[in-house]
Amino acid sequence: MSLLYIEDAYLKAASATVVAVTEQGVILDRTLFYPTGGGQPSDTGTLSWNGASCTITDTRKDKTDAERVVLVLEEGGAWPEVGTEVTQTLDWERRHAHMRVHTALHLLSVVIPLGVTGGQIGAEKGRLDFDMPEAPADKAALEVELNALITRDLSVTETWITDAELDANPGLVKTMSVQPPKGAGKVRLVRIGTEAEQIDLQPCGGTHVARTAEIGRVRIGKIENKGRNNRRVNLHLEG
Repeated sequence: MSLLYIEDAYLKAASATVVAVTEQGVILDRTLFYPTGGGQPSDTGTLSWNGASCTITDTRKDKTDAERVVLVLEEGGAWPEVGTEVTQTLDWERRHAHMRVHTALHLLSVVIPLGVTGGQIGAEKGRLDFDMPEAPADKAALEVELNALITRDLSVTETWITDAELDANPGLVKTMSVQPPKGAGKVRLVRIGTEAEQIDLQPCGGTHVARTAEIGRVRIGKIENKGRNNRRVNLHLEG
């Protein structure tokens, strides 16, 4: 299966062929839609074919084969049959908001350089949980630093390394509770900044904006106590 959301996060529509129809939903030979995972919600949108169409309400990894992505279709609607050529159209506004929040959270992990114990991405806000005994003394200063990184309009690119290379560089992994997916032989790294002037580099399978200025201004919201050594830092898009 070709994962178009990895190849081009800005692709809004694409043709595909239905290769399977299961109890879970429809599986295409290539998909625009990101499946729920890594704290990022699934993409939604529509499928259309031969004058018919249906709404994609959710996207999940196949329960029997994690390499395949299943499109969950609206109940009661028409379903395409195996072999049908379809057009998939992304709910772009939702996806783009996730991209902005996701990239902002990577930058949040730069201004708060502590282990990440959890995270969640939304369309208007997101959060990271940190291995942090005490809340930051100056939240306003962190917000200024974060927005300064965003306004630098840093490039956001990807590179790939082998599983063995990641094992040899454990410092690349910021998440303490979830390890990046391995087993396929290679791991995707998302870089913010250039290789010569790198701001951040970490394993990630999600979607991101191409440049940080696209995020827009953000606000650091409530910092919550979630345990003895755990603080939740909430982040909001301002526009």
